[in-house]
Amino acid sequence: MKVLVTGGAGYIGSVTVEQLIEAGNQVAVFDNLSQGHRAAIHEDAKFIEGDLAHRESIDGAVTEFRPDAVMHFAAKSLVGESMQSPFLYLGDNVRNGLNLLESVVNHGIERFILSSTANLFDNPATIPIDEEASIVPGSPYGESKYILERMLHWLDRTGKLRFAALRYFNAAGATHLRGEDHAPETHLIPLVLQVALGQRKDIKVFGDDYETPDGTCIRDYIHVADLAQAHRLALHAIDQKSQVYNLGNELGFSVTQVLDTARKITGHPIPSEVVGRRPGDVATLVAASAKARADLGWKPAHPKISQIIESAWRWHFDHPHGYEK
Repeated sequence: MKVLVTGGAGYIGSVTVEQLIEAGNQVAVFDNLSQGHRAAIHEDAKFIEGDLAHRESIDGAVTEFRPDAVMHFAAKSLVGESMQSPFLYLGDNVRNGLNLLESVVNHGIERFILSSTANLFDNPATIPIDEEASIVPGSPYGESKYILERMLHWLDRTGKLRFAALRYFNAAGATHLRGEDHAPETHLIPLVLQVALGQRKDIKVFGDDYETPDGTCIRDYIHVADLAQAHRLALHAIDQKSQVYNLGNELGFSVTQVLDTARKITGHPIPSEVVGRRPGDVATLVAASAKARADLGWKPAHPKISQIIESAWRWHFDHPHGYEK
């Protein structure tokens, strides 16, 4: 299959490209490199530098590559930034997604995979969170993803394309060649590992008085390679029907558990400081992934937090400055 991957120079996109190529697919990466890295793109992938804000750029890439399917990862994705600059998300993410969808439909492409988010569920009524949970986006970022999901719903209803929206929780870990390199970095595990590398003095723990066993927030960390596998499997699951899947380990790990595990793996004390809660943080977010497991035959191969952190540590230790120019 020929697959066009937007944002394929980014963290999850680049690992998905790696798996698609290893499975025998032809892949083209469409990326403006504003957040991704040229060095993260698989050597066997065709690279098309372009911007989703420019419709002619997308049309040119689709006409040139003629994909059978599109995977859409490219987006601004910082929850905090979206609260400060909502139009950057409600504007750019939505307009760029619409540009892409119009091009996809006009060129007769019938398969589309959307990288969605658990930020659709701001304060869920029940844990774990399944696909039937009420959608109340927790930020303009989450809202932008939900708007794209609704666009896809109507394109499916009108017979224009079939899609899968994959709502994943906390992506983490690395493969041997590809890992997490954001600027700025906001995710807990790479921040913790930066302390172990001597790049920051400590890690801030935002609250230790939540209703959890150790008082710190619990999140569902899922290995990036397991997420990539779900994207690859979803390509074929939508042959007959569009689908929405929540993706997680169905296991929650607290901030304290992440810190303790990282200390054991790195051999570094990783000093931490408890500070005040962040606005909007909820005590526990864990996915229910039974639907993905049943429909896709998907099963995370790296469910333990030790496996996730060990893979991330190996990559960060080998790439202490990320993808250097």
